[in-house]
Amino acid sequence: MGAEPLRRRRHVTWDDGSPYVDRLADGIHAYVQPDGGWMVNNCGVIVDGRGSAVLVDTTSTERRNRAVLAEVAKISSGAPRAVVNTHHHPDHTFGNGFLPSETLVIGHDRCRDEVLAAGLEATRVITAPDYGDLVVRPPNLTFSDRMTMHLDGFPVELQHVGRAHTSNDVVVWLPEQKVLFAGDLAFAGGQPFLLEGSVAGFRSAIAHMRALEPAVLAPGHGPVCRGDEVGVLLDNLDAYVSYVSSVAESSFKEGLSPLEAAIKHRDNPFKGWAETERFVGNLHRAYSELSGKPIDTRITVPSVWPDMVAFHGGPIPCHA
Repeated sequence: MGAEPLRRRRHVTWDDGSPYVDRLADGIHAYVQPDGGWMVNNCGVIVDGRGSAVLVDTTSTERRNRAVLAEVAKISSGAPRAVVNTHHHPDHTFGNGFLPSETLVIGHDRCRDEVLAAGLEATRVITAPDYGDLVVRPPNLTFSDRMTMHLDGFPVELQHVGRAHTSNDVVVWLPEQKVLFAGDLAFAGGQPFLLEGSVAGFRSAIAHMRALEPAVLAPGHGPVCRGDEVGVLLDNLDAYVSYVSSVAESSFKEGLSPLEAAIKHRDNPFKGWAETERFVGNLHRAYSELSGKPIDTRITVPSVWPDMVAFHGGPIPCHA
């Protein structure tokens, strides 16, 4: 085993832009990247009794992935044996291509399909970052519902929760340690994004996570939550999705467009959360469901991005 990470915090404030490693339990860590905005996500590191590492997600740029792997090398031995992609979005999968060829990439069946379908499209929508030398690498081991990894010392359960943030959301649950890696089913401090998922499905996913009763929850974006913080976060997320649903129902009946509805309700209880432009995208998804379209109707980020930029009032920043 290598030296301990240089920066490790248990309870942190969201005031320092430097990534840090947060110890969640013995051998289990979150790699947290403030500010948690577009293309700036969290990853997980699970080290078993033999020192082998399993990653939870990669990240968006070559530079950021090199930094993640440098931290992993300090707390594990050898190359990561596997990475679990919690869903297909590029901030969680672009780094797959920087892993050694022997590292197994695991994800939901639809995660593989969506990674291949999207390719490098995101780099043409969010153009600010220097992504580096990206190579699209989808999961090469997939599953449809449940999968358990039996590491040396403890199990790691992979659970598909249905359509929520995307079609292929997977939570990574460590039942013995009561630690949950939620991917983008949990945003701490930022508005969740339902555009490629489902409004009702997101609320079901929240209920699924709540039923697990995690002691520690590592969100896909934002600081780790512990103890009572977990319940507060899930309650807040549920209240947000309920609000989106309520605004969509009334605005749809009024004949407002999603952008018009968002502008009308700009002054809302969640306006202080980061990435408020996601409100518009979420209303697009809610409208699709209200109009009776199939639950798997595809709404792409590029198709909605202009409305989000308009609501934001100018170019949407990305600090990746």
